[in-house]
Amino acid sequence: MIAGIISFISELLGVTSGIAKYIIALIILFVFLGLSFVANMIFTRISVLVSKTKTTLDDKVIKNTRGPVRIMIILLGVYFFLEYLYPELSIAGFSVEEIFVTLYILLIGYTITRAVDAFFLWYIEEMEKKNRKIDEHVFTFLKKSATAFIYLIVVMIIISKLGIEITPILASLGIGGLAVALALQSTLSNFFSGVYIAADRHIKVGDFVEISPDIAGYVVDIGWRSTKIRTLGKNLIIVPNSKMAESIIKNYDAPVHAVSVVIDVGVSYKSDLEKVEKVTMKVAKDIIKKLEDAAIKDFEPIFRYREFGDSSINFRVILKAKRYVDKFKIKHEFIKALFKEFKKNGIEIPFPQRDVHLFKEK
Repeated sequence: MIAGIISFISELLGVTSGIAKYIIALIILFVFLGLSFVANMIFTRISVLVSKTKTTLDDKVIKNTRGPVRIMIILLGVYFFLEYLYPELSIAGFSVEEIFVTLYILLIGYTITRAVDAFFLWYIEEMEKKNRKIDEHVFTFLKKSATAFIYLIVVMIIISKLGIEITPILASLGIGGLAVALALQSTLSNFFSGVYIAADRHIKVGDFVEISPDIAGYVVDIGWRSTKIRTLGKNLIIVPNSKMAESIIKNYDAPVHAVSVVIDVGVSYKSDLEKVEKVTMKVAKDIIKKLEDAAIKDFEPIFRYREFGDSSINFRVILKAKRYVDKFKIKHEFIKALFKEFKKNGIEIPFPQRDVHLFKEK
C-alpha cells in the first residue's frame, strides 16, 4: 500500500530517475526516522500516565519495549528506501522483502522476550515487597525456557514464510530428539532433578545439609547437572542431581537455623543426683551466657536422666546452637566447664567397670 503511494507520488512529480529519485528516497527514510522520534514521544507520554498506576508492571513493559518499537519503525523506513531505489535487489537469492520480513519477525520475537523479562523483574520485586524469598535458579531457568520457546516459534514462522515445508523438519526433529534423549538419559535426568530441587525449595544455596555421614556441608551451587557441597574442611563434594533427588537429606537450616546440641554424661552410682542436676544446669546456663555468639540465649537448657547404665547413671543435656557449626564450640566449652565443676564438687564420672562375683562350689 505504502509502496503504491510512493509510486503514485513519483509519477505525479514526474520523478523517474536522476538525483531527484534519490532525494525522494532520502525523504522517505527521514520521514520514518521522524516517526521513530514521534513514537518515542508517545512512549514518554504513556510512561507518565502509567507511572500513576498502582502496579509497576506497565512501566517496565513500556521501558523494555520502547527501543525495539523504534527500531522496527526505522527498519520499515530502510525497507521502503531500498524498495524504492532497487525494487529488483536480491541478496543470496532472497528479495529485499523476504529479508526484511525475516528481520521484522525476529524483532517482534525480541520485543516479546523483552516484555517477558519485564514481567519476571516485576514479579521478583513484588515478592521481595511481601518478604517472600525467590529462588534465582528457578527463575533463571523459567526465564531462559520462555525465551527459548519464543525464539523457537519465531524460527518456525520464518521458515514457513520462506516457503520451506516444516512438517518433515518437525518429524525429523521428533526422531532425532528421541535418539538424543536416549543417549543423554543420565544428563537429562540430572537436569530435571536439578529443576525439581530448585523448584521444591527444600534445599537452597547456603543451607547446611547432610546426605550421609561422609557427605555433609554447605550447599554452594545447584547447577543444571550437579549440586556442589562445601564441607567444613573446605573441600568440595559434587553430587549428581539425580542422586540428590533420590537421597534422604537432613537440612540443618530448615525450617529454622537453630540446632540442638545433645551431650550425654554418666555419673557414679554414689552421686547425689539432685546435686548433679543443679551443678550441670548452672554450667549449662553459664555456657549460654558466655557464648552469646553461638548459643541461643533464650533457650532453657534441658536436663533428663536417661538410664541406669552398667557403670553409671546416665543423663542427657540439651542446648541450642544458632547454626550447625556452632554446636561444636558449645559442646567443647560445656564439657570442659562441666568436668571442672564436677571435680570441684566431688562428683565422679566413672570409668567403665564390671563387678565380678566368685561363687565357691559346695
